[in-house]
Amino acid sequence: MARHEAEPSAPSGDSPMHIAFAASECVPFIKTGGLADVIGALPKELVRQGHRVTVYLPAFRPVAAQLGGKRTVLAGSLTIPFAGYNRFVMAVDGGSRDGVQYVFLDCPALFDRTGIYGDVGGDYPDNWERFALFSRAVLEASKQLGVPDIYHAHDWQAALLPVYLRTVYAQDPALERAGTVFTVHNAGYQGWFSPETTERLLLPWDVYRMDRLEHYDTVNFLKGGLVYADALTTVSRRYAEEIQTPEFGYGLEGTFQQRAADLLGILNGVDYDQWDPSHDRYIAAHYGPESLGRKAECRRDLLHAFGAPDLPEQTPVLGIVSRFATQKGFDLLAAIADRLAQRRLFLVALGTGEPYYENLLRSLAERYPDRFAVRVQYDNTLAHKIEAGSDIFLMPSRYEPCGLNQIYSLRYGTVPVVRATGGLDDTVSETPDPREGTGFKFHDYTPEDFLLAIDRALAAFADRDAWQALMANGMRKDYSWKQPATEYAALYDTVARKRS
Repeated sequence: MARHEAEPSAPSGDSPMHIAFAASECVPFIKTGGLADVIGALPKELVRQGHRVTVYLPAFRPVAAQLGGKRTVLAGSLTIPFAGYNRFVMAVDGGSRDGVQYVFLDCPALFDRTGIYGDVGGDYPDNWERFALFSRAVLEASKQLGVPDIYHAHDWQAALLPVYLRTVYAQDPALERAGTVFTVHNAGYQGWFSPETTERLLLPWDVYRMDRLEHYDTVNFLKGGLVYADALTTVSRRYAEEIQTPEFGYGLEGTFQQRAADLLGILNGVDYDQWDPSHDRYIAAHYGPESLGRKAECRRDLLHAFGAPDLPEQTPVLGIVSRFATQKGFDLLAAIADRLAQRRLFLVALGTGEPYYENLLRSLAERYPDRFAVRVQYDNTLAHKIEAGSDIFLMPSRYEPCGLNQIYSLRYGTVPVVRATGGLDDTVSETPDPREGTGFKFHDYTPEDFLLAIDRALAAFADRDAWQALMANGMRKDYSWKQPATEYAALYDTVARKRS
């Protein structure tokens, strides 16, 4: 990777920019949730649109393992000071993929561990140090490898980057023109640490105030990103509204309200290279809006994968691919399970999560083997088969900042039944005439409303012509990354102009 001058060039109009992403996850290197999918896809689309993108990641053990014995050091021995001691970080070349440059920040004492954020004992107690070091190391590495026009930091693990930039590095001439965008993927995870963290990180004490990082007698990393970044985004229009309320703001709704003018909801896209039934390598047959009949082959293949008998075409197959947790609406599913068993349907579920729900789903499969089947595991191939082979997809989430599976379901002609929250509300439309909508929604978070939505879907399924129109409507929707990337590029340009 060639080195570049430290000072960013001022953008003009639609001219190409250099954006540096700072995040803790990115496919194909490391993934625990949807953040990894975003960091794996958005930079590629920005490069397609003519921009230069560098992605900085911590060199967690699985990430470092992918380098094998070959390591190209781009910047050695970056010094990251803490109160009373220093840590040293190497910036290692992660290679270039689809035009995106990856840089791994290596500090084995903090990142070479069995877990990413914690282990069986819970979160690592030094996460304050691990992710503060990561944020500061991105700034130090970029001073040698090329200061971007925009630093785009993601979630609490990278939230201190804009804090450091506007405090400790405020007078650094190499960084003074760089702008910051901060994206909240899930406001429920914030990074709370003790007040002494301020001193340990060598931050000025005036950041520990109610209008800055202090939050109920803790240092709140996420709040720091919200206060100090030039612009804020979250992953759907609806979620940008929801996080300004007590129900979804998790104590930070006041901060979101104060920055409402700088907060933009940009709906996540999906990677249709991986999720499209016209070329999906994991499914039994390829199909599209004009060849819906071939979806029946995928349905038979799915039932075979779950060890279920082939069903009459009048019996709908309902699919779930999810983390089994209350946040995902499994308390609602538990409440209606016995009533669902009385309906003509077959439900397949794939995922892992809270032991209570794992055991509940196993129990349902044992009690009603002709209605329920479950696999308590993560299996990417089976996830694709569920999307392609199901007729209806269930996502009754209590909250869902964006959601991906409902978007996959639309492309696969698998009609989603969702709670009207966050990105689920933004991407699924229900109309009085099913021929004009794309799915079914319920608003009140109650078992009764959820069951009513399922029943509306079951009734529509009985009308094959109307159902095929509903399927085709969803399949023709475009939720690729092209439009979101264009919106991000416009935001980057606005921020960079203010800083130039």
